[in-house]
Amino acid sequence: MKGTMSAATVHKQYNEVVSAFRRLIADPALRARFDGEADGYFRRCALGVWQADNASSITPRHVEFYNAIYTNGSSAPSALYWEVATGVAGFDQFQPPAFFDRLREYDRLTHSRLSRTFIDQLTLLLLLFAAVDDVVSEPEAGFVNACSDLLLALCGGLEGDRPALKADEFVTRPRTSAPPEEEPAPAEDKPLPPPDLDQVLAELDALCGLERVKKDVKSLINLVKVQKLRQEQGLPVSPMSLHLVFLGNPGTGKTTIARLVSKYLKAIGALGGGQLVEVSRADLVGRYVGHTAPLVNQVISTALGGVLSIDEAYSLYRGEQDSFGLEAIDTLVKGMEDHRDELVVVLAGYTKEMQEFLTANSGLASRFPNFIEFPDYTADELLRITRLQAKGKGYRMEDACDAPLLAYYARRQAEDAATAGNGRLARNKLEQAILNQSRRLVAEPNAPLDLLLWTDFELEE
Repeated sequence: MKGTMSAATVHKQYNEVVSAFRRLIADPALRARFDGEADGYFRRCALGVWQADNASSITPRHVEFYNAIYTNGSSAPSALYWEVATGVAGFDQFQPPAFFDRLREYDRLTHSRLSRTFIDQLTLLLLLFAAVDDVVSEPEAGFVNACSDLLLALCGGLEGDRPALKADEFVTRPRTSAPPEEEPAPAEDKPLPPPDLDQVLAELDALCGLERVKKDVKSLINLVKVQKLRQEQGLPVSPMSLHLVFLGNPGTGKTTIARLVSKYLKAIGALGGGQLVEVSRADLVGRYVGHTAPLVNQVISTALGGVLSIDEAYSLYRGEQDSFGLEAIDTLVKGMEDHRDELVVVLAGYTKEMQEFLTANSGLASRFPNFIEFPDYTADELLRITRLQAKGKGYRMEDACDAPLLAYYARRQAEDAATAGNGRLARNKLEQAILNQSRRLVAEPNAPLDLLLWTDFELEE
C-alpha cells in the first residue's frame, strides 16, 4: 500500500517534536546530553515498533522513515534496506534512554515535569513511526503503551499535569459492514419540527444575569431575521458571517447561550439542523501525521446544519512549533469556507488567550466579526442561580441560607472568579448541600425531605 506520508514530512514532524522538547531543557549539560543521544535512541525505538507489527514486512518506506529520523544540524543516517531489516529482526527489548535518569533527577530538584513530558513526546513519535503504512495496529499500540508504562513506573512519585497519553485510541480499526442482503432498510428521516421562536426567547430572558449578553444575542438574531425577510421578498442580501467568539471565564453561561443561538437559528430557518456540537482540542488535534485533518472534517460533518462550539479554542494554538494544532486551524478555516451556509462556529475561551489565538491563521480573525463578552456573576446572581436550580430539583432553601451564601459567593468571586467557577460554583454548592441533607435526614427522619438548611451548604471560612 502506498502511504500518504513522505520521508520529508516524517523528518519535519520528528524534528519539530524533538526541537520543542529540547527548548524545555534549561540545564545546558542536560540539553547537550539529550542532543547527543536523542536521534540514535529514537531510531532504535522505531525498530522496536516495526518488530511489534511484523518484523518480516519491512519495506523501502521503512528505510525512508528510518533515514528521516534526525534533527536539523545533525547527520542524516543513510542506512540500507538490509541494515534496517536486520535491526528490526534483532531488536531485543525496549530500554529507557541513558539520559532518562538525569531527567528524573532534574524534575525532583526543580519540581518540573520534563520526564513526564518526554514520555508523552515519545508516545507521539512512536505513533508517527507506526504510521509508516498509514495504519496503527493493535500490536504497535501495545508496544507503545508498554514503553510508556515502563517509563512511568520509573517516575515514582513525580506527578504530571494530565494523564499520560495512551496509544489505544489511535489504533486503525477495520470497518465492517453487513452483506447487502443483511443490511436493514434505512429508517426514514423525520426531521424534528423547528423550535418555537417565542419559547426560545423566553428561555433566553429567563437566564439569570447576562443582561449585556442577552442584548448582544438579540441584536444579532434580529439582524439575521431581517436578512431572512429581505431574502424572502427578493431584496438584495449582503453576505453576513454568523460565526461568534465568546469571551469570558468558565461557568459564565457560554455553552447555554450557544445552545440557544443554535435553537433560534433553527427556528427562523437560518440553519437546517439546529444541533449544538461541543468539542475541544482533544477532539480536533491528532496525535500523528495524517490524523488531524480527518478528525476536524469529521467534526465539521457532524455539525453541518447546526452550531460547532469549540471550548478553550485558544488551546488549538500552542505556538509556531505546534504543527498539528496549526493543521487543525487551517482545516477548520477551510471547512468554514466550504460550508459557509451550513455551519456556525462558536469559539469560546478566556479574553486575552482568545485574542492571541485569532492571530494564529491569517484568515481566522476575519471570519469571526461577532464578539460577545460574558461577565462574571455577582454574588446576588449566584444566589438566584442556586435557588432556581434547587427549585428545579424539587428542593426549597430556608431563608437563613441567603446571608451566608451571599457572603461566601462574594468572597470567592473577589478572590478569583476564574477558578471559583461562576455558575459551576453555585451548582457544586447545591449538590454538596443535597448530599449533606441526605446524611442529616438519616439522624432526623421526621425533618422535611425537601428543605435545605444553611448548615447543609458547609460554607468554609
